[in-house]
Amino acid sequence: MKWMYITIWRCIAILFVMLSIIGLALPVMPTVPFLIVALWAASKGWPQLETWLLNHPKYGPDLRAWRDHRQIRRRNKIIAIIMMASGYIISWFIPLPLWLRLTVGGILLVVAIWLSLLDEYDESEKRP
Repeated sequence: MKWMYITIWRCIAILFVMLSIIGLALPVMPTVPFLIVALWAASKGWPQLETWLLNHPKYGPDLRAWRDHRQIRRRNKIIAIIMMASGYIISWFIPLPLWLRLTVGGILLVVAIWLSLLDEYDESEKRP
């Protein structure tokens, strides 16, 4: 039964690593949020992947800051909020039902507020 548990967590980790790789090529798709989910899944059943993600030269510091302190860089907050707002504005040029536009707008607003209230970290700070 334990092998099934590990297999499920590894499949989830692989799925989200693949989504983050797609995010590298598509500017509208984020990378780090998918890696955060992959890190979480890897911590449940794939310690080697977890270690690799935490020690990654480019994404490791962001992942460690999120995992250890629930912090993100101010630059990333700003980019995320701008991208959400841009996507929402674009949605008004697509024929969608009003209820859907308002629902998506409400969800994006709640996420933007939550994001803006998160602690920030300065990448120039050295963490132990």
